[in-house]
Amino acid sequence: MNVREKIAKRVAQMLQNGDVVNLGIGLPTLVANYIPENIEVTLQSENGFVGMGPDPLNGQTDLDTVNASGLPATIMTGGSYFDSATSFGMIRGGHVDATILGAHQVDQEGNLANWKLPGKPVYGMGGAMDLVAGAKRVIIAMEHTVKGEPKIKQKCTYPLTAKRAVNTIVTDKCIFEITPGGMVLIELASGVTVDDVREITEADFFLHKDLKNGQE
Repeated sequence: MNVREKIAKRVAQMLQNGDVVNLGIGLPTLVANYIPENIEVTLQSENGFVGMGPDPLNGQTDLDTVNASGLPATIMTGGSYFDSATSFGMIRGGHVDATILGAHQVDQEGNLANWKLPGKPVYGMGGAMDLVAGAKRVIIAMEHTVKGEPKIKQKCTYPLTAKRAVNTIVTDKCIFEITPGGMVLIELASGVTVDDVREITEADFFLHKDLKNGQE
């Protein structure tokens, strides 16, 4: 299991029974492969369906069913396809319990930058702005650094998608919760220490009194 798959698996374990969950582009789509057997969630894809399942098995790909990344997906029994207007009506109407998104940067105040990299071409914000405004909980799933550069900042330097929108950050190193009192480290990945996290995190954070350790 690679780093991205480990992050996706840990995020899937955080979901609650009965949740309607949107999976964003990139790493978040992998979460569909790791939903625990003991919980039932409904996965929504912003391109127009609910009831998304895991990646298709070899030879069972349906090119008419793709996830938000445009990659082959599956739809579970009872799932439904619909148009983009209905999809975003669902998102904007507050019917999504959690959205799982990637990010270029997140800061200690819960500000999110995930739609534009300076100097790079951009073709639109996509659904991220609607998702962070409409979902009840925003979970960021990403690698902790990019090319050695911390992605968790004191203050985002890239164009913002939303202000104070993020609730939880899950990386390959740890899990943070964003609270009114600041950013709190609640869990360390296996083999990772608090000092390791401090070294690769630009943001200020506190330690939870019941900090979990060594989770796979």
